[in-house]
Amino acid sequence: MLKGFKDFILRGNVVDLAVGIVIGAAFTAVVTQFTKSFLEPLIKWVGGGGTTLAGTWSPAKGVEFTWAAFINAAITFVLIAAVLYFLVVLPMNKLAERRKRGEEPAPKAPSEEVVLLTEIRDSLRNRQLP
Repeated sequence: MLKGFKDFILRGNVVDLAVGIVIGAAFTAVVTQFTKSFLEPLIKWVGGGGTTLAGTWSPAKGVEFTWAAFINAAITFVLIAAVLYFLVVLPMNKLAERRKRGEEPAPKAPSEEVVLLTEIRDSLRNRQLP
């Protein structure tokens, strides 16, 4: 049971997926901080100047709608979606199209050193000990 789990964890696509999730979370933090540090203050400045309620709307006492925070979240979403599309989805779709058409280049042949080492390994493996 543990061997199967170990094989599952050590497969390339699981490790790649884990790395992608970690990088995605880090990128999300960067984009979120960028929008909070630069875009949200800009939205608040355009929306109401330097007042304390800039970026919010309060129709009644104790009720506040923070529209600047919503615009910030929308911008964050659009930026992350655009980066994922252009850096992940689009290249993968182009690769899938090339594979479907058979245009993907064939893998390179192994070098002479690799071929020689493979032959040595095979001959040692086939050699019978007394």
